[in-house]
Amino acid sequence: MRALRFIDISIVAGLFMGLGSVILSYYGNPINSGICISCFMENFAGAMQLHNEPRMSYLRPEIMGFILGSFAMARYTRRFKVKGGSSPLVRFFLGFFVIIGCSVFIGCPIKMILRLAAGDLTAVAATVGMFFGVWVGSKYIRGGFRLDPDKELPRINGYLFPLVSFAFLLFVFFKPEFIIQGERGPAAAHAPILLALFLSLVIGAISQKSGICITGGLRNFVLFREKTLLNGILAATGSVFAANLLLGQFNLGIHGQPASHIDHGWTFLAMTLVGLAGVLIDGCPFRQLIKAGQGDVDAVITALGMLFGSALAISWTIGSNSAGVTFNGKITVLVGLIFTFFVMYLYRVRRN
Repeated sequence: MRALRFIDISIVAGLFMGLGSVILSYYGNPINSGICISCFMENFAGAMQLHNEPRMSYLRPEIMGFILGSFAMARYTRRFKVKGGSSPLVRFFLGFFVIIGCSVFIGCPIKMILRLAAGDLTAVAATVGMFFGVWVGSKYIRGGFRLDPDKELPRINGYLFPLVSFAFLLFVFFKPEFIIQGERGPAAAHAPILLALFLSLVIGAISQKSGICITGGLRNFVLFREKTLLNGILAATGSVFAANLLLGQFNLGIHGQPASHIDHGWTFLAMTLVGLAGVLIDGCPFRQLIKAGQGDVDAVITALGMLFGSALAISWTIGSNSAGVTFNGKITVLVGLIFTFFVMYLYRVRRN
C-alpha cells in the first residue's frame, strides 16, 4: 500500500509539473519554457549583474518558489535534514557543466520534455543523449563509483539558502535598483508574478514529497528496473502533450521550432553530459533546487556551480542560439565530458 501511495504521488507531481509548465507558457513565459531551470538561472544571473545581456536578465520568482515550496514541505513532513560535505568542489564543477550542457541544447531536462511533447523533434537527439549519459553513469555507479560520504551539519547551514531565497523573493516585489530587469527578449516574456510564485510553490512542495527527478527516474529504471519516478516523468510528458493539443500549441517538426537548433550531434553530446553529470550528483538541475530547499548543503554547492555556469554561458557565448552551437559551446561540452569521465575514473579506482 505504501508503494502504491508513492507511485500515486509521483504521478501527481508529474501532472502538476507538466500542466504548470503549460499554464506558465500560456500566460507569458517563453514558448516551451514554462519551466526551464537553465533558462531561469541565466535570467537570474543577469538580474544579479553576473552577465551583461539585458535580454536574459529577469529575477524569475519560480526559482525561489521551488526552493521555498520544498523547504515548507520538508519542514511539514519532518524530512528537513541538514547534511553536506560530500566532495563540494567536485559537485560545484559538475553543477557548472550540467548547466553548460543545458545551455548548448537550449534547455534543461524538463524543457527537453516540454519541447518533445510540443512536437519539437530537435529534442529527440537530446532525449537519446540524456538516456545514454544516464546509462553510462549508472554503469559506473554499479561498478563502485561514489562521491565522498556526507555528514550531519549544524541546522543553520540548512536554513541559510531558503532565507536567501526569501530575500530574493522580496527583491522581485520591491525591485531594488541593483536588480536588472530586461524589457526585451526572453526577459520580457514572463507569467504574472503571483501566478508564477503560486505554481512554483505548489510544484516545489509536491516535488519534494515525491522525489521526482528526470535523471533520477531514468537512473532508477536502468539500475533497478524501478518505475516509480519514471511514471512521474511519463505523466508530465503526457499532460504537456494533451494540454498543447487542447490549446493548439502542438507543432510537429524540426525546422522553425522556438529556441532550438539543428546541430543534432552536439545536442546529443550536450545532453549526454547533462545525464552523466546529473547521475553523479544525484539529480537534474530542478532536483538540485528541491534538495537545496530540504537542507542538502551539497545541493546548494551544486546550485551555486549552476549559477556560475549560467553566467559564463552568456558572458562567454557558450550557450547556443537558433543559428546553432557556438565554437565556445563545443569546446566547453568536450571539456565537461573529459572532466566528468575523469571524476568517475578517480572515484571508482580509489575505492577498488
